[in-house]
Amino acid sequence: MIVVCPACMTSNRIPDNKSHLQGKCGKCKGSLHTHSPVELTDGNFEKYISQNELPVIVDFWASWCGPCQMMKPIFEKTAAESEMLLFAKVDTESAPNVSGNMHIRSIPTLIMFQHGREIDRVSGALQEPQLKQWILQTLQKA
Repeated sequence: MIVVCPACMTSNRIPDNKSHLQGKCGKCKGSLHTHSPVELTDGNFEKYISQNELPVIVDFWASWCGPCQMMKPIFEKTAAESEMLLFAKVDTESAPNVSGNMHIRSIPTLIMFQHGREIDRVSGALQEPQLKQWILQTLQKA
């Protein structure tokens, strides 16, 4: 399995008999699995999404957006509980190229990616049960 380091964006190979949860980056020695969303930018988005073999859920948000702020602790809590998914955030104001390329028209928008391709998306703030249900349904599609 390939997991991209959230700190330095180096691709790391995890042996089949090992878990990525305890994995350390071969370059920077940082943890490969954080229990908080990774901040993605125009510069690192493509690599993180396309080279991770685990599904990645990305929250497209903005600091001025009330529903985004309401959903932030729910997204972070779900990320903290997850072991088989990676979570990331894209500030649409700071990453206009990614936001435009992903056709983000409303925020918050969540997109699940697997092997670099979009599996599903949902727009609007979700409560915790709705978020977890969306994740389960999306994973079943993948």
